[in-house]
Amino acid sequence: KVRIQTSAASNTSIWSMATQFGGVTSLYRGMAAPLVSASAINALIFSSYATSSRYWDNHFADSTELQLEQETGHDVWQKAFCCGSFAGLVQCVIICPTEHVKCRLQIQHGRGAADNIYKGPLQAATSIVRTFGISGLFRGWTATAWREIPAFGLYFSVYDYCKDKVTGLLADRANLSVNDEVPHSHLWISSTLAGGLSGSLTWGIIYPIDVIKSRIQTAPMETPLAQRRIWHVGKTLVAKYGWQYMFRGLGITLIRAFPVNGIIFPVYEFTLLHLSGELNSDD
Repeated sequence: KVRIQTSAASNTSIWSMATQFGGVTSLYRGMAAPLVSASAINALIFSSYATSSRYWDNHFADSTELQLEQETGHDVWQKAFCCGSFAGLVQCVIICPTEHVKCRLQIQHGRGAADNIYKGPLQAATSIVRTFGISGLFRGWTATAWREIPAFGLYFSVYDYCKDKVTGLLADRANLSVNDEVPHSHLWISSTLAGGLSGSLTWGIIYPIDVIKSRIQTAPMETPLAQRRIWHVGKTLVAKYGWQYMFRGLGITLIRAFPVNGIIFPVYEFTLLHLSGELNSDD
């Protein structure tokens, strides 16, 4: 994705990107950084959402809202959007430097190339901090925040809406009444579909800012601040390549987004059910 977003080539197929940057194994370059941080990022997202949800209930929610949440089993959309946005902001602390390092590694060509200066995520991070300080490691912070804050607000609120709709459709097909207990298989299906749909929709909406972020985080470290500003980068890309460039790589991103987000929510929700003892091993 990053290579497609930052390449000036007209042929941006997966095979073309692989051969240009050192073969099939180059597709896994920079994988260590997101793998190491993935569990911490997801833990931070859901814990931040839960913490801000409790704060919302204590300071903003009225009795009508609390009753509605109890009846529907999920947060109202205003709460989901605000708390999701807060979770997006908090996880920027980890995702910004992690993605910066990942992007630097992914745009390098094969061994022996002039731009092959980083040998791994730790060496890359150490080198950047040594030369440019901590602020250098957090290059692209503003663009990351502009992507993550609205994205996670939309992500959580759309998820609840989609899950309600899918659960309702499954209940209608099974001829379940309002008072009937929803089968766990229905919850698995609705959570998976809702997670995939909300993740894909969110990526589709915020994708242009992701393209800008990738360009900022892969620009030479010596690039002046004025040339790294969001508006300047976006305007330059549109003027040079056209507005279609702002959606370059969206297809491969959506192919990845649906299964990834379709797994996260059901695993999280059923883990909570197991930990709380509400789910038997037979379920």
